[in-house]
Amino acid sequence: MLTRLNTAQPYVLGLFRIVVGLLFTCHGAGSLFGAFSRETVAAGTWPGWFAAVIELVGGALVLLGLGSRTAAFIASGAMAYAYFTVHQPDGLFPIANKGELSVMFCWSFLLIVFMGPGAFALDRLLPSRGSATASEEERHGERAKVAA
Repeated sequence: MLTRLNTAQPYVLGLFRIVVGLLFTCHGAGSLFGAFSRETVAAGTWPGWFAAVIELVGGALVLLGLGSRTAAFIASGAMAYAYFTVHQPDGLFPIANKGELSVMFCWSFLLIVFMGPGAFALDRLLPSRGSATASEEERHGERAKVAA
């Protein structure tokens, strides 16, 4: 059973990245363009407009799997900033200060930073970045196949 779970891990991680990226992109689109019946943020305002740009651009990059680790690192930091400046002053625990979404996004993006983009990432299609994102074992396995 563990072998089957381990085999599916890159695909599940890829789907996780896609869902988290899509949700984050939707938040940015709502804040910048009023999509999904959300109130827009005035252009150039700190920190709302800048957070919305990070949500839109960072979420799209994570969704597509382009520079996922860097985009996820920036998005995670933005959500940590949002939690500690907006939510945490209203109470100690996220359930009490309505900061659950910021915390979940922060830790989800941090997971992507450390685990990588998983399957379905467009980075893997780019020759210059494909070798940088592939693990050493994958590169070794590909060399062995070519040599055989």
